Amino acid sequence: MISSTFNFSSTAIWKTLAFSTLILIVLIIFSNQPNSLQTDIIHVATNQSFLPLNTTNISHLVFGLVGSTKAWRYRKSYIESWWRPNTTRGYLYLDRTPTDDLLPWSQNSPPFRISDDNSKLLVETKHVAPIMVRMVHAVIEVFREEREGVRWYVMGDDDSIFFVDNLVDELSKYDHTKYIYIGGHSESIISNQVYSYDMGFGGAGLILSYPLAKMVQQNIEDCFRRYPYLNSADLILMTCVNDFGVSVTPHQGLHQMDIRGDASGFLSAHPRVPLLSLHHFDHIDPIFHSMDRFESTNHLMKAANVDQPRLIQQTICYNRNLNWSFSVSWGYSVHIYEKLIPRSILKIPLETFKPWIQKAKPPLYIFNTRTLSNDPCATPHVFSFESIKNINDYESKIITSYTRFGSRGLPTCGFANNHSVDSVSRINVVSPNRKPNQNGKTECCDVLEIDDMGVAKLNLRDCMNDELIA
Repeated sequence: MISSTFNFSSTAIWKTLAFSTLILIVLIIFSNQPNSLQTDIIHVATNQSFLPLNTTNISHLVFGLVGSTKAWRYRKSYIESWWRPNTTRGYLYLDRTPTDDLLPWSQNSPPFRISDDNSKLLVETKHVAPIMVRMVHAVIEVFREEREGVRWYVMGDDDSIFFVDNLVDELSKYDHTKYIYIGGHSESIISNQVYSYDMGFGGAGLILSYPLAKMVQQNIEDCFRRYPYLNSADLILMTCVNDFGVSVTPHQGLHQMDIRGDASGFLSAHPRVPLLSLHHFDHIDPIFHSMDRFESTNHLMKAANVDQPRLIQQTICYNRNLNWSFSVSWGYSVHIYEKLIPRSILKIPLETFKPWIQKAKPPLYIFNTRTLSNDPCATPHVFSFESIKNINDYESKIITSYTRFGSRGLPTCGFANNHSVDSVSRINVVSPNRKPNQNGKTECCDVLEIDDMGVAKLNLRDCMNDELIA
């Protein structure tokens, strides 16, 4: 009996010693690792654990916007249209202290910081583009300011217009613990060829996951030393990120807007992805022709603040009795054609705009376009977004209203059987107050009525199984 007890106790003691030794070995291994590894372990443990239960939200995004004091006085309206004080995280990095006319600093603007003095680095590297170094260096500066709970760093310019709710939704689809670099291509073929198709264009927004931003913060100054001849901030960042083994993940919702003039054709046929950003509003006409650029931006945000996922998403439907085609760009415009035109044609943007490089030769754009014509069957009647309201019937819905932009000055299309769209003065579009179906298809719509007052009513809805848009 004594022998049996002794054997049992010995076994228990040896098991305890073995387990304790294993724990001690693990502690020794981690205690000998660099501090950065310990910091990353803490960051992941405190902020990135239980990923399936902790969906990305606006607090996980930090914006780093780079601008100049001189330009801010007339560009701040672009940023204030989407910035949410006390909610959005981030900073505006200026080249010098704000002048008296900008003080006291507006509470509707991002808090500002003065960019680091990089003069010693510039002397050492003999870099050819000091301004571009300053812009890229902002990644270091915003990372230094904001780290707690951050998943994504969104870098932009002082005229970048972001759609924050859509950004949050889209970034929640990616694993923020991996090395990810998201960007948008230029709309201009020549810009992509001159720089790179593997580069994100910064005005559209460059998005770095936390691990990648940390790596950039630790290595970017060495990158300046390796590539002192690069003269573009976006190219510098892309080259450095590629040295880390990371390539761009392109997103069609990020828009550099490398076009000029009337962008309405582009915005009325957006790809079937959420709108994440717009840029270069100083280089295009006001997107609502009866308003200036800043009024236009705020007007678009009226729709964005109610239903951002549906913003400028294209939906197409037909009135076969009248031979009319309707193309809805939700929250922006409605086009009516006096002919039944396939969706494969209507989804191609009308070339209302001009190329970014004026003397460039075709092909000009990275997407197909439809040329403008005086053909009454190919030229739409255009209606612009006017107002938006919520209604609560048996189901919560949203009504957007669109009014005629102006007369086409063309006769009725022969296919319309003398049914001219000139009689229509307003279009009301009813949509469900929820996100569009995420099943890979666009929404469908019905032309409910066109009354004697010239008001057309359309209804957006989920497409039925096997329903054709034709």
